[in-house]
Amino acid sequence: MLSYIVEGGKKLEGNTYVSGSKNASLPILAAGILGPKITLYNVPQICDTQKTIQILEFLGCRIKKNKNKLVIDSNNIKTYQIPDNLMRELRSSVILAGALITRFKKAIFSYPGGCDIGARPIDLHLKGFEKLGIKVEEEAGLIKCSADKLVGTDINLDFPSVGATENIMLAAIMADGETTISNAALEPEIVDLQKILNKMGARIRGAGTSVIKIKGVKSLKEAGHNIMPDRIEAGTLLVATAMTGGSIELDNTCKEDLIPVIYKLEEMGCKIGTKNDIIQLSAPKKIKAVDIKTMPYPRIPNRLASNIWSGFFYSKRNIYNC
Repeated sequence: MLSYIVEGGKKLEGNTYVSGSKNASLPILAAGILGPKITLYNVPQICDTQKTIQILEFLGCRIKKNKNKLVIDSNNIKTYQIPDNLMRELRSSVILAGALITRFKKAIFSYPGGCDIGARPIDLHLKGFEKLGIKVEEEAGLIKCSADKLVGTDINLDFPSVGATENIMLAAIMADGETTISNAALEPEIVDLQKILNKMGARIRGAGTSVIKIKGVKSLKEAGHNIMPDRIEAGTLLVATAMTGGSIELDNTCKEDLIPVIYKLEEMGCKIGTKNDIIQLSAPKKIKAVDIKTMPYPRIPNRLASNIWSGFFYSKRNIYNC
């Protein structure tokens, strides 16, 4: 097992490039199942994306990588069943189901990440599938989805789940008629998924709002897309710089996705400047304490808030109420 040894006590200073968003990449990689071919740039080379690519290759997709470029060719995709051992290695693997249903009108998979429905709910995904006319059955630990025909409908999510919103989008893009997702999640990663799907020929509008409308299409085409920057990574780097009293310049960022974080850092006394896709931060000698409340987007997400809390706690620069 690898270990990390971190020696503190030094400021973080300099400039760096923010990676492509993991949370945007995973559903967009799933869209590669729909084909015939998509070309992606700025996909982060991390475990979750590599596991997803491994599943795509098992299904029959041909993957070509060249530096920052990744091509998914699904013309020879051959199966709609994800093996249990691959499914359970990745919590977000369930996002592949919606694309498989659109491609084959069938999908077979186990619970993602080794979690039962009660432990990591996917009930919103399955309820959405059923509303589209998909029969969902559980047998011997497997979830079996099948449909003679996908039919557009109105789907109201009990909770604005990001994964369920994305999975329903993937399952509905070729359904007959129009599908409306109400109480949809608002995250910018959903907007990025809408962008690539529309480039492929889908007819989706409303991503980034609580109501998404999808008009079913008959076919899709080849498309290319640059994955959006990772707002969690960018926010964490800004926080890490602030907690060490340093200064940083971040390239490949989106200010609009980081406004709540920027406001809080400015409230702490940090000086922040933005220009195009660059964010600069300079931390004060002493940071002011602030209250932080986590909420779904567009507020500060739980994961980033935990980074803020733990970072400032261990840096001993101040105490915060989160």
